[in-house]
Amino acid sequence: MSMMASTDLLFNVDHGYLEGLVRGFKSGLLKEFDYTNLTQCETLEDLKLHLQGTDYGNFLQNEPSPIAVSTLDDRLRERLIIEFTHLQNHSMNPLTKFLDYITYSYMIDNIILLISGTLHARSLDELMPKCHPLGSFEELPTIAIVANTADLYNAVLVDSPLGPYFKDCLSEQDLDEMNIEVIRNTLYKAYLQSFYDYCQEIGGSTAEVMGRILKFEADRRAFMITINSFGTELSKDDRKNLYPKCGHLYPEGLAKLSEADDQDQVRQVAAYYSDYRKIFDGVGGPDGKTLEDKFFEFEMELHKISFMQQFHFGVFYSFVRMKEQEQRNIVWISECISQQHRAKIHNYIPIL
Repeated sequence: MSMMASTDLLFNVDHGYLEGLVRGFKSGLLKEFDYTNLTQCETLEDLKLHLQGTDYGNFLQNEPSPIAVSTLDDRLRERLIIEFTHLQNHSMNPLTKFLDYITYSYMIDNIILLISGTLHARSLDELMPKCHPLGSFEELPTIAIVANTADLYNAVLVDSPLGPYFKDCLSEQDLDEMNIEVIRNTLYKAYLQSFYDYCQEIGGSTAEVMGRILKFEADRRAFMITINSFGTELSKDDRKNLYPKCGHLYPEGLAKLSEADDQDQVRQVAAYYSDYRKIFDGVGGPDGKTLEDKFFEFEMELHKISFMQQFHFGVFYSFVRMKEQEQRNIVWISECISQQHRAKIHNYIPIL
């Protein structure tokens, strides 16, 4: 038996059931004709009725009418959490650790949400329900008591799953709006680089598929950090330190981005990379899509490619990202229906 066939066989023994399951979940994603039907709904009750005929089934049956968009959003998120938790509970290493890595991004978002909320004098009772359940960890509620980044690490992060990655990347600054954004991007940089290294360690198709996806994630962050820094107090050196170094832009593209003074110069950097040139060139076209929309569209293409290969963990990450995009799409269409603002109802991101 060849080495490749042996590896594939071992993959199937340990992870074949869950890979089959997640491919089944993926086949239940809404198709283009579902979106066409959703955009033609006159009311949220019509939309609820149409979703009953999809894999979502009767997930809204206990909700009183008229249904609120926020309730719909909550139920959609619950659906993903149930599916993801099932995968986690039946996984074994190295897949278990891979799935843990997926949850770390939600932990970062929850930490930033709580710090930012506390800064604006919001109560913990108000903030905790807004945290994503996949990003909860024992020390999370203690964030409300931290005053500076040293406390944030010593009181919260040191014992959390994020601790090992972030102990070297937080300085002793007081927490304000600017520093919160710096913390968010510093944590994401460490997280993406760590996740990338772990996938390369796993090797095989996982390294190839996730390498492609995480390189894009790193580059998208670098572009957005640069654009969002214009007109702020963030220095070019500080900006440069926030760029993840595991993408296609590293090192030459990041060096050029760090010197950019406006969006045109960012576009010039993107022009050196054919995929990114297409993304930037597509902004502001007849479909009215933003740069963020174009990045999401490109990302969905990468996730579709992920499912074309077998015997790798990338499908688990891709499913979560596609499912989240589907939720954003349904909520977008629901908001347009709810507010009777149908002009932009087709501005969702195609997935399949």
